[in-house]
Amino acid sequence: MKIHFIGIGGIGLSALARFLKNDGHEVCGSDMKPSPITKQLEEEGIIVNCPQDAKNIQDPDIVIYSAAVTDENPELIESRIKQIRTLSRKEALPIILGDKKNYCVAGAHGKSTTTAILASILNSSALIGAISKDFNSNFRYVDDLVAFEADESDASFLLSNPYCSIVTNAEPEHMEYYNYDYDKFFESYEKFINLGKVRVINAEDEHVQKLDIQEAIRLYPSHDIKNLSYILKDDEPFTKFELKEYGSFEVWGFGYHIAIDAALAILAALNEIDVETIRENLKSYRGIKKRFDVLQKCEHFVLIDDYAHHPTEIEATMKSVELYDNLKNLNKRVMIWQPHKYSRTNDNLEGFKKCFKRCDELVILPIWTVAGEKEIIIDFEKEFESYNPIFADSVRAGDCTIELIKDGKVIASYDKGLIVGVGAGDITYQLRQN
Repeated sequence: MKIHFIGIGGIGLSALARFLKNDGHEVCGSDMKPSPITKQLEEEGIIVNCPQDAKNIQDPDIVIYSAAVTDENPELIESRIKQIRTLSRKEALPIILGDKKNYCVAGAHGKSTTTAILASILNSSALIGAISKDFNSNFRYVDDLVAFEADESDASFLLSNPYCSIVTNAEPEHMEYYNYDYDKFFESYEKFINLGKVRVINAEDEHVQKLDIQEAIRLYPSHDIKNLSYILKDDEPFTKFELKEYGSFEVWGFGYHIAIDAALAILAALNEIDVETIRENLKSYRGIKKRFDVLQKCEHFVLIDDYAHHPTEIEATMKSVELYDNLKNLNKRVMIWQPHKYSRTNDNLEGFKKCFKRCDELVILPIWTVAGEKEIIIDFEKEFESYNPIFADSVRAGDCTIELIKDGKVIASYDKGLIVGVGAGDITYQLRQN
């Protein structure tokens, strides 16, 4: 079929486009503006039009659109006028995954990392909402065994056809989609888990414990994971741990949460391959971009990019920062935070006010918002006054330096210390400028 994607530059939709192209379909798409992802898609032979316009709809068989696309989108309007079949990303999943053996990973935190680790262990096909450094993409096709990052934000994980359902945690997130109905939210997780023929769960997560789950492989991290240790190899972070009776493992990344993610992936993979193969294949995993991503390593300066955009995630990142600093002895921890969405920032404000306590300096950038989101006034100076934060408009990275920009001027710079940017907006591109 000929398939057109509206919003093809998104990390999730681009993976689906690649997957369908690999399955033999003719794929094209559009986005609001060019990006590194759209450029890479074009290099892979996918036609991408920017910006979006009705004329881009050249009689495809199906149009698939991202969750960010509204009914006012000119391409969606044109598709409906032409009576072309239109599907949201969520609605398209059964077409894409329906006949595959899917290992589907869900959770408020850690699902990208767990999915990428699992893909490396199984050497399987993969659809991830992040770029795995193992294969330098959010997509890989090997065969019909698929490691898939399942999304709870719009309940689309219920349409992912899991052979194995894996849940890292079930902390309430994206509650605006569920109309702040917690019963509805947790019922969705229950359905997702029980859809899997094989089920692997973090049984110590307080929210997973609330769910009515059928027979499952249960990880109890506090006693199943033992003898954690942390090392640097060429200034790259690694965690060592023992898992149940399976012996020791070493995985890229720092922290107890990394050990949990890896352990869940290992327990799921045992359904397919033996433990020695798992131990060896785990060495292929080298992290994912934007997850404790070490961008620059200088003698007295290290720059790290991290996707953390929820207080729980930032707290986990802060623990990793502390571990890294203790081994590297940089003696200065600077966090640059780009809040993501008015609703998320406001809903979790008390958590954000607490999660930066391990840093020496806090820099706050303007909120990264999405089209159509209602503005919520937040007094950051008052709410975060205990940190005495620096407020900047943007950051600019150089060789072994990072500059803070305000009103077009450099207001501060760093050439020493551990500098960590956190957020799900465009901060990742600001940190990667040269």
